Amino acid sequence: MYRVILVDDEHIILDGLTRAVPWAQMNCCVAGTAGNGAEGLRLVRALKPDILLTDIRMPNMDGLSMIAALRSEFPRLQIAVLTAFRDFEYAQTALNLGVCRYLLKPSKLDELYEAIRTMTSRLDALPPLPEGAEPDEDPAAAGSVAGNYIVRQALDYMQAHCAEHLSLGDVADHVYVSQWHLSKLINKHVNQSFFDILGRMRMERAKTLLADSGLRIHAIAEQVGYSDVAHFSKSFKRIVGMTPGEYREAENR
Repeated sequence: MYRVILVDDEHIILDGLTRAVPWAQMNCCVAGTAGNGAEGLRLVRALKPDILLTDIRMPNMDGLSMIAALRSEFPRLQIAVLTAFRDFEYAQTALNLGVCRYLLKPSKLDELYEAIRTMTSRLDALPPLPEGAEPDEDPAAAGSVAGNYIVRQALDYMQAHCAEHLSLGDVADHVYVSQWHLSKLINKHVNQSFFDILGRMRMERAKTLLADSGLRIHAIAEQVGYSDVAHFSKSFKRIVGMTPGEYREAENR
């Protein structure tokens, strides 16, 4: 039987879905329920279900990023959204990320049954995983769109926070994936490491400050995320090809 996880911050909805749907007749069983997105993510990673039925607008959770994270990490996971949020572009993005159905509350039972049958049919049609392959390496499942979405979200966050003491873990937490998975996605989609990208972002800011301000180099180093001016200067020369002082002199000629 296919294992199902239900996620919704309204307990009456969770109870109704658990009781009203004839899961066994659809070759399914409810493996767990969660009352918020973070708990839902933990359940999916712990139980590795086949189907997820979830709301997409819950407190303290970016629903699209959550969907992208799960589709990237578990591309065989079938996801249907059940929500009161009526926005065409939002729904379109969710579908582009691999959501099977975007159902609006209150949803008719026949629409819900159709969504479940579609997801089980898709699961029936999937070939078995190759010997030793991980789910996110499965060539039969498309997680590249979701992966690209996660990388774009991660890069935007890095750009906004690159001057802070930012770690790979900070960014991974923001996009709801593990550090290992985010590192792998960045290497795949950008062909650079997290630290190379972060360093280049910081140096672009440093170049602007060196050209347009009278700040001392140690102050600029601090403003772009370096506590050690020697480390900043060494990194600047490696990336830009000259020292901060040489760059400032060249820009002010």
